[in-house]
Amino acid sequence: MVGLKPPEMPPPAAVKFLSAGTAACIADLCTFPLDTAKVRLQIQGEVRIPRSSSTVEYRGVLGTLRTMVRTEGPRSLYRGLAAGLQRQMSFASIRIGLYDSVKQLYTPKGAESTGLAARLLAGCTTGAVAVACAQPTDVVKVRFQATGAMPESARRYSGTVDAYRTIAREEGIRGLWRGTLPNITRNAIVNCGELVTYDLIKDALLRAQLMTDNVPCHFVAAFGAGFCATVVASPVDVVKTRYMNAGPGQYRNALSCLLALLMQEGITGFYKG
Repeated sequence: MVGLKPPEMPPPAAVKFLSAGTAACIADLCTFPLDTAKVRLQIQGEVRIPRSSSTVEYRGVLGTLRTMVRTEGPRSLYRGLAAGLQRQMSFASIRIGLYDSVKQLYTPKGAESTGLAARLLAGCTTGAVAVACAQPTDVVKVRFQATGAMPESARRYSGTVDAYRTIAREEGIRGLWRGTLPNITRNAIVNCGELVTYDLIKDALLRAQLMTDNVPCHFVAAFGAGFCATVVASPVDVVKTRYMNAGPGQYRNALSCLLALLMQEGITGFYKG
């Protein structure tokens, strides 16, 4: 009828699931070189077993990208992309795609709006479940990104599938889930700082009538949420990256990795990359 609009029906969970995974893959294609540079900076200066002398190879994000292109070729910026896309389809689909559905489960019946506690619980829940499912893909991605230029005979893995098989054979199934606890901690922080902050910023913009519910509003809210989440989660992210990339015997556990980083490089080491 004229003057009446059809009721706005939210998309089903399956649509949100697939949309989140697809969007995350597209974003990963655009930002993967930056993620690789972050990993290289995070593991730089690490004391390894056996010990070896190392020099500073990378300085800053742009300097890292230039050095990699010069010494390893442009393809090095996308090393580990296959595992990265696998990670996004299994991780982002759960973390983001199921967030609204889980948020409704924690919202009391009859409540007009979802409270902060329900949003925090939903973010932590989807983040933890996503990590548990996607951890092997994250381990393989980080190990490929951390690998510098070397002859083919000296490479740890010949490809993505070989990496899964080799890690499982040499380190056991637990090796594929190395660093799960710091990764869950990181993603709980990221989800609380990102998804929840995104909700709060967007709601504040809409309530103040500064913006309408459109793409520019989503962009502003996402930018602020991403900045807050990165600042808060960086220390755990550095520990997670180093621990997942470590070989057998390098660290006893994630806590020993954290203490080694603190003793070797101080507080600033937690913000590398």
